[in-house]
Amino acid sequence: MNRQMTKRLTATAALALGMAGLGVATAGEASAAQACESWTTLKRYDTGAGVTELQKRLAGWVEYDDIMLVDGSYGPQTQKAVARFQKAYGITVTAQESGQAGTATIAKLRSLTDSDCTPINFTYAEVSKNCGKGFTGSASVKENLRRSMWQAQALRRQLGDKPLNVTSGFRDSACNSASGGSSDSQHLTGRALDLVPTSGLTYCNIARQARYAGYGGIKGPGYPGHSNHVHVDYWDANTWKAPECGI
Repeated sequence: MNRQMTKRLTATAALALGMAGLGVATAGEASAAQACESWTTLKRYDTGAGVTELQKRLAGWVEYDDIMLVDGSYGPQTQKAVARFQKAYGITVTAQESGQAGTATIAKLRSLTDSDCTPINFTYAEVSKNCGKGFTGSASVKENLRRSMWQAQALRRQLGDKPLNVTSGFRDSACNSASGGSSDSQHLTGRALDLVPTSGLTYCNIARQARYAGYGGIKGPGYPGHSNHVHVDYWDANTWKAPECGI
């Protein structure tokens, strides 16, 4: 069974569990999928852990040249990200509901969520190979990595739902050094992924679209050492370097 089929089967179970907030599953059945959730519906001016979770899952749906601020406060940036997510997935909402995380929006998010609160098309295993050691970081770094996966999920959708392969994600200091990474590499923090295209995509497709998916750092073709992957990260300074792609 391939990875995507496995993830989708898991996601089906996660959706059944996650519907507790919509009054479908029991509290006990929902416990696994709800581990990182504390919301049913959310709207502008709401605050708290539920908004924080929403912001992490929608960090790839901000506007061009923007980076999601995960602060637990449902402001204009979050509202616009929700509206873009709704449009991308064809979620029918009234003008008044646009940008509000209502029942249909939450249901779609949960349908994209695996039982460990990661997106269905990416796993911790593939984003933390870490020179064969697997994930060895802290809880906060792992949470950064989860946000990275959700941004990659958004980028994947924006590229027509074509699969993206991750060649490098989290790296500890030893692996980062062995890989030739800089001392301040965002791979150390879980904020960075190296992506390669699959059939129907090019490196430049990825690099160009990443500008619309909340990435502050983009390095790709034409930048030294990045001819065989596109590095994306969500650090707080926009540094886009892929000369062959016109960025």
